[in-house]
Amino acid sequence: MPPRRVFPDPPTEPQPMPEALSCTATLMAQQFVILSQETAGHDGMAPLGPRQEIIDRLATMNTAPAIEGDEMLYGPGIRIELPPEQDPVLQMLMSITEEEIAWQVILRISKAMQWKILDPETGRELTP
Repeated sequence: MPPRRVFPDPPTEPQPMPEALSCTATLMAQQFVILSQETAGHDGMAPLGPRQEIIDRLATMNTAPAIEGDEMLYGPGIRIELPPEQDPVLQMLMSITEEEIAWQVILRISKAMQWKILDPETGRELTP
């Protein structure tokens, strides 16, 4: 017969969450703004394109919404947020979710779609 295991009594006082699991220890995803490479016209920013065309073209690059009609698109290492009900789309927000694979995906998408990627923290642009 195996020895009987005795579990300790649960703590009576709430225990602090380990630092590695606390919300404050969570790293923010690096975010970028996706813009058109075309120069802006007299009425503001140049559009990236029609909303459905953007969704269809990104789907060919393994980047699509989890649920049809959702404004959040998920791809390898990235997440792209479409502005609500904007058509044509003028800009989008992209977050890196897995840095190890994200940069190859970002370069491929920005080159294929003719977009520039802006880092709002530094002001630097990536234009393939």
